[in-house]
Amino acid sequence: MRTTVCVLTLLFVFGLLRAQDKVYICPMDPDVRSNQPGVCRRCGMKLREGIPEPVEFHMDLSVTPRAIKPNQAEQLKFSVHDPWKDRPVKNFQIVHEKLFHMFVVSQDLQFFVHDHPVIQPDGDFLYNIAFPKPGMYRVLGDFYPDGATPQLIAKTVFVVGTAPPPVSIPRDYSTKQAENLQVSMTTDPPEPIAAQKTQIYFHLSPADGIEKYIGVWAHMLAASDDLIDLIHTHPFIADGGPQVQFSLEFPRARTYRVWVQFQRKGVVNTVHFDVPVKELE
Repeated sequence: MRTTVCVLTLLFVFGLLRAQDKVYICPMDPDVRSNQPGVCRRCGMKLREGIPEPVEFHMDLSVTPRAIKPNQAEQLKFSVHDPWKDRPVKNFQIVHEKLFHMFVVSQDLQFFVHDHPVIQPDGDFLYNIAFPKPGMYRVLGDFYPDGATPQLIAKTVFVVGTAPPPVSIPRDYSTKQAENLQVSMTTDPPEPIAAQKTQIYFHLSPADGIEKYIGVWAHMLAASDDLIDLIHTHPFIADGGPQVQFSLEFPRARTYRVWVQFQRKGVVNTVHFDVPVKELE
């Protein structure tokens, strides 16, 4: 009898250890991990067990009509294919209430769009847009193929005409007034360093009526002034109060325009700040 009890005890303890060995990871923020199922404390996505190794899918972007002119109605079509046999992907995970997040930024950093193309029966996504001026535009697709990992892929579109000159943007940490919200920003360190973590703090005023926007307390897009680096991220710390914190690693020594979006009383507020990033000395 004693031997049987000991064996059962060992099996029970072994079972507990095996259960504790399970690790649940956020697909969007893989540094957020837990031994218990649940949701990411940062972005709200469901934690998943056994996330596959990151592999970049193929995203094709076509524009109709092909001769893109300023203020002309255009239709963007996003087609996603797998990286193994280039087969069309039709199934996607919902991320922050949407299947596809799209950002469009103009060469002069004056035009900014964050919106959501509509999926079609064949798995393609469609979006109607009019580009306001000549020049280069960067179009960023953010999506999550079923059974894979989140994807962030940028494409380039050129609008005919005389392109604007290269931008030179100075540091701008000044407080911004949006539709029904005032937003101020500070960073730690005060002068961010390339390839090192920067904490970005936002203070919102008035403090009442702050709501989640598309599933999270805020959305951020950081774009380098040459539009090579495009980073879509969400708050590191936020609870619906007036203080919101992001943690971001700027890849290079450039100036970055940082767009951030908050929702208050049903109104989406979009503001931007310009952050010079220096090399590590």
